[in-house]
Amino acid sequence: MASINDVCRGIVDNVDDAIGTAVVDLSTGLLLGVHHNVPYFTTSYLDAVAAAAVDMFRGKGVSSVERRLSQTRGEEVTNSIQEIQMTTPKTFHFMSIIPGKPNALAILITGKKANLGMGWSGLRGALPDLAAMCP
Repeated sequence: MASINDVCRGIVDNVDDAIGTAVVDLSTGLLLGVHHNVPYFTTSYLDAVAAAAVDMFRGKGVSSVERRLSQTRGEEVTNSIQEIQMTTPKTFHFMSIIPGKPNALAILITGKKANLGMGWSGLRGALPDLAAMCP
C-alpha cells in the first residue's frame, strides 16, 4: 500500500513544474507527509510553511471572522476556509482541505510555468487517496 509520501511524490511527478507537495495536520501543525525536489526545503523551512498554512486556515484572524459570522448568522461557523490558491513572484500555491478530514490540508507548490487548472486537477485528483491515509 502506498504511503502519504508516495501520494505526494505522485502529485509532484504528475504536475508540470511542480516543486513540492505536503500534507499538514491543521490541529497540530505537524507534517503528515511531504515530497519535494528543492534542496533548500529543509525541515525547518517545511515546518515554517506548515505553520503559515495553519495560520491561513485556522489562525486568530480567521477564527475572529468566524466568531463574528456565527454571532451575525445565529449559527456556528467554523473551519470555513476550504481552499486557497495564492501566487508569489515565482510560485503558485494550491491548498485544499482533504474531504472528510477537516484538520488535514494538502498543499502543492509549483513554479509559474504550471497551468493553474492542472495544478488544481493534480491536487484534487489525489485527495481521495490522501483521505484514505490521513487520521
